[in-house]
Amino acid sequence: MTSEQLTGGLPVALPKLDGLFVMKCGGSTLAALPDSFFEDLRELQESGAKPVIVHGGGPAISNNLAKLGIESSFVNGLRVTTEEVLDVVEMTLAGSINKTIVRRIQNSGALALGLSGVDGRLITARPVANSAEVGLVGEVTEVAAGLITGILELGYIPVIAPIGVDQAGQRYNINADTAAGAVASFVQSPSMIVVTDVPGILRTVEGEKKVLPSVTVAEIEELIASGEIYGGMIPKVRAAMDCIQGSVSEVVIVDGKEPRVLSRVLKGEKLGTRIKRA
Repeated sequence: MTSEQLTGGLPVALPKLDGLFVMKCGGSTLAALPDSFFEDLRELQESGAKPVIVHGGGPAISNNLAKLGIESSFVNGLRVTTEEVLDVVEMTLAGSINKTIVRRIQNSGALALGLSGVDGRLITARPVANSAEVGLVGEVTEVAAGLITGILELGYIPVIAPIGVDQAGQRYNINADTAAGAVASFVQSPSMIVVTDVPGILRTVEGEKKVLPSVTVAEIEELIASGEIYGGMIPKVRAAMDCIQGSVSEVVIVDGKEPRVLSRVLKGEKLGTRIKRA
């Protein structure tokens, strides 16, 4: 989805930043990544890249909900979110996970600033269409791109927890892939890298699962319809399809454990699955 689509057709004037890219990563995936991943991130920043990180944290949220005896369920990969669940989601995402990521980045020698979509109304949201099923789950209507670019220009890596807020102050749980796609659209990033614990989008070929090196939007729809793409991977590819229709020219889904994966992807090396328009 483009920034114009997200704002009801109104054009949004944004500064162009050389080296800008958005990275989405699950909280559990980031926690398992080696120190060399963060060293690669630091070296990229030192060379002029401007990374923006949007993170999730589903497993940690589920663990904390279980510890508190709060039931949790999912509908099409989205967590059913009550106010009680949302308190735990915010505590986990904007608290422990966000600050753990910030510490790991800073331990590598770079500087990072952690915030959630509530801070400075960074992410404005409204209820998703099926809110009757999933509760306080939001879709993004606006991202304060100037806040992100301002943080980048100060030399910090923004680390964003995907909690949104509306004009009345109601918070929303936003799928991290959806939030990352919206951030990439609003800051007009040329690329988005989705760092996961799998090598890319898999397809069954002659009884074996193989990584698709590239895939189009139409092919993704076919894979969803056939059941090859399912569960938590559906929001990932849906977010990719939305943002790739705007200024984002490509979305790459890669395994974060690959050595120097960010540098290699940004140099155009064939890793993971590249999602393209057609």
